[in-house]
Amino acid sequence: MIHETFVASDPKSAYEQAVQKYGKGIELVSAKQIKYDDGHLRCEVIISVSQEQYMKQTMGEVPAEDFDGEENEALMQELGELKKQLVLMKENMLDKAQESVSQKVKRLFMNKGITEPWLDEVLLSLLDNDILEDTSLLVSYLLEEIDESLQVQKEALDEPKIMMLVGPTGVGKTTTIAKLAARYAFLMDRPYKVALLNLDSYKVGAYEQLSHYADIMQIEHLTVENPEAFKEALEAVEGCDIILVDTAGMSPYDTQKFIKSVEFVQSDVPLKIEVSLVLAATVKYEDMKDIYNNFSFLGLDSLIISKFDETKHFGTLLNFMLLYKTPMSYFSIGQEVPDDLMPASKEYLLEKFIGDLDEA
Repeated sequence: MIHETFVASDPKSAYEQAVQKYGKGIELVSAKQIKYDDGHLRCEVIISVSQEQYMKQTMGEVPAEDFDGEENEALMQELGELKKQLVLMKENMLDKAQESVSQKVKRLFMNKGITEPWLDEVLLSLLDNDILEDTSLLVSYLLEEIDESLQVQKEALDEPKIMMLVGPTGVGKTTTIAKLAARYAFLMDRPYKVALLNLDSYKVGAYEQLSHYADIMQIEHLTVENPEAFKEALEAVEGCDIILVDTAGMSPYDTQKFIKSVEFVQSDVPLKIEVSLVLAATVKYEDMKDIYNNFSFLGLDSLIISKFDETKHFGTLLNFMLLYKTPMSYFSIGQEVPDDLMPASKEYLLEKFIGDLDEA
């Protein structure tokens, strides 16, 4: 006897396929529902037929004695698996052909990193709206909703402030601080007096790297090891317009370093400390959440997005910004100091995302 599998959306339809092929003289072996890799639930019905009947329906009139033994059984199994795959391919093609405009657009955005709950919330607000029947209009509408949801912190230099950059190791904090220092000191409508403080006593060469940039720009640069020295260093650079503070890169799970960072943030100092989390555009969504959640108790004021030049896919970053709503302040878009830094721009980020959509 030969076992053959029939696949359909429900047991009745799968069994009817078997009856249509072989007639009612078949034996039902099993019926079960399975979730496939594409996320759909389907029913698999396995029936048993004689070898002669199988060969007649599958290959035409072929003498059964020509197909005996273990090799024949293996061939039958392979043919059954091939047929199963062909059925799935046909179903997937039909599913996509029958997709509504909203389903197609939703799938497009989900493939690019935007999560289903956010998309469902927006699409639900469009019930009975003609936009749902026009692909271009619906894509434009979703992009407008993303644009309205993104938050940007405007560059404000009207009063003295301390900017402390925090983030995981290797995200580009030190280079970003050098870019910010050069921007404030040389590239604005007027030159601002800038000082650099280094709290990173863990990374080998961290002080030397920032000191090199400070020497080139002729900016005062001090290293600090504890909260008391931090207050003394701030007194030493009193009168500066902007004090940029570089911190130790750390794992989001490094409790000891976090506690030390909190001590600095909560220091009794004359100026408010504006804390910016540096987050790489290349990080996957789950890690973005962990990084943000673990650094958030430092009282984050904004996000600086680094490594724009190391990816072409910005859906994950957009999705993160939609859900967490922390304002973006700057984008680091390359390696050059000071050129490859710009104030955060919703338009710039959306252009990058739209380019990715166009390729799809």
